[in-house]
Amino acid sequence: MSETFSYLLMAWSDPNLMLLTALGTFAGIYIGAIPGLSVTMAVSILVSFTFAWDVNDALALIVGIFIGGVYGGSRSAILLNIPGAPSSVATAFDGYPLAQQGEAGRAIGLSTVMSVIGGLIGTLVLASAAPVIGDLALRFAPRDYFLVAAIGLLLVGSLSEGSLAKGIFAAALGAVIGLVGMDPVTAQGRFTMGQTELMGGIHYVVLMIGLFGVAEALYQLHNLDSPVVRQKVDKILPSVAMVLKFLPLSIRTSLIGVIVGVLPGVGGDIAALMAYDHAKRTVKNPTQPFGKGAYEGLVAPETANSAAVGGAYVPMLTLGMPGDAVTAVIIGALVVHGLNPGPMLMVENPHIFWFTVGNLALANIFLLVFGLMGIKLFAKIVELPKAILIPLILVLCVVGTYSVNSSMTEVFWMLGFGVLGYVLKIFGFQMGPIILGAILGPLMDTSYRQAMSSVGDNPVELFGELLSSPLSLILTSAMLLILLSNTPLLGWLKGRLRPASSN
Repeated sequence: MSETFSYLLMAWSDPNLMLLTALGTFAGIYIGAIPGLSVTMAVSILVSFTFAWDVNDALALIVGIFIGGVYGGSRSAILLNIPGAPSSVATAFDGYPLAQQGEAGRAIGLSTVMSVIGGLIGTLVLASAAPVIGDLALRFAPRDYFLVAAIGLLLVGSLSEGSLAKGIFAAALGAVIGLVGMDPVTAQGRFTMGQTELMGGIHYVVLMIGLFGVAEALYQLHNLDSPVVRQKVDKILPSVAMVLKFLPLSIRTSLIGVIVGVLPGVGGDIAALMAYDHAKRTVKNPTQPFGKGAYEGLVAPETANSAAVGGAYVPMLTLGMPGDAVTAVIIGALVVHGLNPGPMLMVENPHIFWFTVGNLALANIFLLVFGLMGIKLFAKIVELPKAILIPLILVLCVVGTYSVNSSMTEVFWMLGFGVLGYVLKIFGFQMGPIILGAILGPLMDTSYRQAMSSVGDNPVELFGELLSSPLSLILTSAMLLILLSNTPLLGWLKGRLRPASSN
């Protein structure tokens, strides 16, 4: 027990490790705030410089960048309506309207505190229940991933802002875009129109930057003469009463983030969207309507995507399976340093597990410190004249897109998606369902085909497995309940039964 505590507090007691964690967190915040500069990219580049380092030093810096980068995407999402990372897409839904109301400082302050709460809950779950949750992740079959993706697509009802038909169309469009490229099963081109440039597919970050960044810049041209909104930056740190008010919601959405983060290949972007949907369904009296500046719509995704970090470490440390793209890179770093990620890691190198737990907690404390710094300066970005702000947004979009794969082709795609997003926005379409479809479409397609292949392409046998497996049955029931709650028939039945019950 004493050794466990010494490993747990190692990062807190060693000045060198504390400095590296602080440096990584600080850098991660600003890397994550730049659209296109992903955390995965930053960690990948960093790993190549840490081969000769001590493993603890390398992990300390990596953890800091991971924690800071996931949070950093909220800065540009709130200020410019350009999510710095896919996990911050849902943050823009209510964060940007708050900035337009002059509440950018308070919105960033609240997102910082709630991100830290989510991160600490994720770390606590990692420390207390990693083996159990890791075993649960191992039980997920392809059919279960298909059901998770299907449940995710049902979020379109919450993201479509009134018109379910428009939301379904947008999600379907996103799914088609996500399926462009080489078929992962047959290695044949899909929707490539014979163009070799499309064989690699269209990265959803390129789609996201175009739909949110360029489309928003074009949309702002309608109101060039509108007065600049002055930001209220006198109260940045949320009050204790405000934090306590949102604490029950943050705990629930943090657990959603951990559970979704545990599933290999799913990640914090889906966790944030699911958490947003949960908030929209469960919060009866939001501070403002969702999509118009509700603080609940800011709290839910920010706690979930931060908690998903702890969740992503669970399968990596217990099973040797990456929870997301960043932990896949970290597995490579552990192997380079002579470690064996997987079930034997807890037996052969338990100090790595407990050091990581302590380091994640420390990084979240540094996130609270650095996240609350510079907010007043950042909030001034929204106050820039539009003649300066719009070109600045477009430059960030081009630089961010080019940095994804160093490809001008993707820059042209991004500009094209920006024009498409502008047209769709004029006609009342929301961008969220398109991103949702682009992320979940490929996962749903691959999982369904793998599930069908496992039963010899027999749909009757697949249906039987859905009913015989407890995990699949739970997911199927959840999907049906969400589907029923979205159907107009349920609303009609409620309307018919309400007068009868009042009599």
